[in-house]
Amino acid sequence: MKLFGSLYERVMQWSRHRYAEYYLGAMSFAESSFFPIPVDVMLAPMVLAKRERWIHLAGIATLFSVLGGVAGYAIGYGLFDTIEPWLRESHYWGSYEISKQWLDDYGVWIVFVVGFSPIPYKIFTITAGVVVLNLPGFIIASVIGRAGRFFLVAGLVRVGGQRFEDTLTKYVERIGWAAVVIAITVIGWLMLRGQ
Repeated sequence: MKLFGSLYERVMQWSRHRYAEYYLGAMSFAESSFFPIPVDVMLAPMVLAKRERWIHLAGIATLFSVLGGVAGYAIGYGLFDTIEPWLRESHYWGSYEISKQWLDDYGVWIVFVVGFSPIPYKIFTITAGVVVLNLPGFIIASVIGRAGRFFLVAGLVRVGGQRFEDTLTKYVERIGWAAVVIAITVIGWLMLRGQ
């Protein structure tokens, strides 16, 4: 099934749109609190389209991702009773329980790790609000983790240039499905480990 190729083409069109930076900011904010598609999907093609602005674009992604993380924290802190029934019925409940345990065990350190990794950050932002994790520590860990991730992605794309774009276009389906398999494997392993 071809899914990622058409998505990649659409995102490439958005990345060249005159409001692309607004889209990137909105997507970064939403991805940190409720949206399922990672920011890298839009950041990479935007950097390819405007390689000289890679620092600016990574900065936008970082800023709005952290703001979205704070919104996720607020959802967990103030609205968890409202979203809990939906969360229990969704495939995220197991991830929520694991994130709660990890936050209890590792505190803000796990926020840094998750902010940098492909593990869904949004689950941890909401859970951090539920467990009332130290907010300044949460923000600092989020800034470091998210900035590390987005500046690394943007920097690699900046350096790789056209060759990177050609490779990405050629292998986007394989890369996309490999990322899905890795994410499912990591989440499954974490769920089994948490039992």
